[in-house]
Amino acid sequence: MTNACLFQSLQLGDIIIQNRIGMSAVTRRHVPNAIPSDLMTEYDIQRTLGMAGLIMIEGILVTRQGTELPHTPGNGDPEQTRGIVHRGGRHIYAQLCYVGRAARSVDPEQKLAGTVNILSADSINTSDLHPKPVYATSAFSARGGKFRHIPGISGYVTPTAVPDPQVIIDQFKQAAVNAKFAGLDGVGLHGANGYLMAQFLDSTANTRTDRWGGSVENRSQVGLEVLKAVIQVFGRNVGIKMNSHNGYNDVGMPLQETLDTYRYFIAEADNLNLAYITLLRYIAHANSEVEIDGKKGTIQHDVLESYGPYIKNAKVFLDGAISPEEAAILISAGKIDGAFTGLDWIAHPELAKRVLHGKPLDNVLDVIHMQGKPAQDWAVGYTGCPAVIYETML
Repeated sequence: MTNACLFQSLQLGDIIIQNRIGMSAVTRRHVPNAIPSDLMTEYDIQRTLGMAGLIMIEGILVTRQGTELPHTPGNGDPEQTRGIVHRGGRHIYAQLCYVGRAARSVDPEQKLAGTVNILSADSINTSDLHPKPVYATSAFSARGGKFRHIPGISGYVTPTAVPDPQVIIDQFKQAAVNAKFAGLDGVGLHGANGYLMAQFLDSTANTRTDRWGGSVENRSQVGLEVLKAVIQVFGRNVGIKMNSHNGYNDVGMPLQETLDTYRYFIAEADNLNLAYITLLRYIAHANSEVEIDGKKGTIQHDVLESYGPYIKNAKVFLDGAISPEEAAILISAGKIDGAFTGLDWIAHPELAKRVLHGKPLDNVLDVIHMQGKPAQDWAVGYTGCPAVIYETML
């Protein structure tokens, strides 16, 4: 089996990407005041030159009120974002995110949410600020939670049920407007990892009794309405990433309910003429146990087998520790159209070139520096990864 199919072009919405090797959004870099930094620009430029077929830039907060982690960019400075677009002829999407009950009111970013514009925050003493409430689907917290960046804080907080989800839908739309103004090719919704989209879908997190809760159809409405809103901005150039099993942020239903819920949502989303749907598969080290019917466990199932038949219009991408060789097999078999990977792109700025030229992916991922420890060495393990130099730059 050769990897030639990985380098076939692919129509994706209104654009054509030059290969099937996409770069996942991997956040947690140094982002002062939620504005994408020059280091992030350098990182993305390296990987456009490294032949990423589609780059999904770092997870972008649609509002500071919906953040979970420090060093997470917001809507972005249009001029800075424009600097990375279309370098090396590559195409770039922004991943739009709202974490819901995974946020904490004591987080410095959360304290800034109601105080300053996300693009104009200067030095502010967050201890003097009164944060906006943590908005989520329903007014009860997730179980567990470890937050190493806030000393003395452990566990989730009890959120406030968002009175009218239309507020959040509008925030996603405005974030899409900002992304388009910056020159990005499209946007993808972060519908995975137990964040707000997944919380609305999940009956253990969504106990609403209004039109946004209860039945599968009702629980699907926020995600579908957000998709419709950003489609108004980007047309066909919209996608979504889903995972139905990882238990992250304490989201997880019994298997049959999971299958029924996600099959309905994915089929309805597919009817909206999306560019792609990314299915994030089960990875043991990246999944958490959830308590279902009094027992802890994981909700493992084959996402391609479970949901692939319900995707009839959008392109299908698979994410989750996929090697180039496995991606080529699945593409050749017609099971997927392309693959996203994240950590391999961090370690190898010219990953696709290595694959094309048959070079090994042998850089060791520097996890400690990748997470910004120590903080003064942000480039180490991020933009400073060794690259193979080729005589012919393709």
